[in-house]
Amino acid sequence: MQTVPESHHDLLSSTVATLATIGPDGRPQLSAVWFLHDGDDVVVSLNTSRQKTKNLMRRPQCNLFILDLANPYRYLELRGDAHVTPDDDYAFADKLGAKYSANVRALDGPGESRVIVRIRPTRVNAVNMLG
Repeated sequence: MQTVPESHHDLLSSTVATLATIGPDGRPQLSAVWFLHDGDDVVVSLNTSRQKTKNLMRRPQCNLFILDLANPYRYLELRGDAHVTPDDDYAFADKLGAKYSANVRALDGPGESRVIVRIRPTRVNAVNMLG
C-alpha cells in the first residue's frame, strides 16, 4: 500500500472524485462519485444495479482521480483494487450522506441495495504541474 503525501492530503476531503472501472468490453468507464477517506483509503457507496458496481464485482482494478477544483494543475490519482462489501443497513451510505447533507437512501429505487467500496491505493500519483 502507498500513502498519500502530506502535500495532497487535503484533496481527500474534496467533494467529488472520478472513479474509473473496466467495463465488460474492456474499455474504461468513468463516473463522478461522492466519497469519504479513511486514512489513505477512499470509501464509496454504490448502488448494486449500476454498471460501475457490476464492473468492480467482475474486475476490482480501479482508479480514483481527484482534481483540485481551485487549482486544476494539481491532482491526486489513486490506483488500486476495490474491496466490495454489502451495506444492507445503509450504515455507511448514511455516514456518506452526512458529508453531503443528502439522503443517499432516496437515490435508490424499490428493491435496490448498496455496497461499500473500499479502495486501498497500491499506487499514488500526487501531481502539481506548477511546482
